[in-house]
Amino acid sequence: MSSPLAGTHDIPGTTPFDGSMAKKGYALNKMCFSFNDKANREAFVADPEGYMAQYGLNPQQAEAVRSKQVLALLQAGGNAYYLAKFAGIFGLNMQDIGAQQTGVSKPEFMAKLAAANQQPDWPAAAR
Repeated sequence: MSSPLAGTHDIPGTTPFDGSMAKKGYALNKMCFSFNDKANREAFVADPEGYMAQYGLNPQQAEAVRSKQVLALLQAGGNAYYLAKFAGIFGLNMQDIGAQQTGVSKPEFMAKLAAANQQPDWPAAAR
């Protein structure tokens, strides 16, 4: 019996979030989850290096956080939902993250979303 995720690592331009990525990104995602608390967001902004050390981020994760690059964060094991909490510290939202992931500007990304929503076979268009 093959895994339901068999072959998903072959999707160009993606970093699938599976069990191994969940293990890899545990410290990063735990840190990002902590940003639900305003005091934690403020502590991170005041001392990012100390805050990362508190959560035991590995060098790849720490560099990804410093770069604020979504693709690097995903490759370091970040989960998009937790990364949204990190991005929020800098006033970014999911459209900003999507634009970074796809290599286009935020207005271009939003236009792609709007166009996709107009497709008759797109589930959201049926609403």
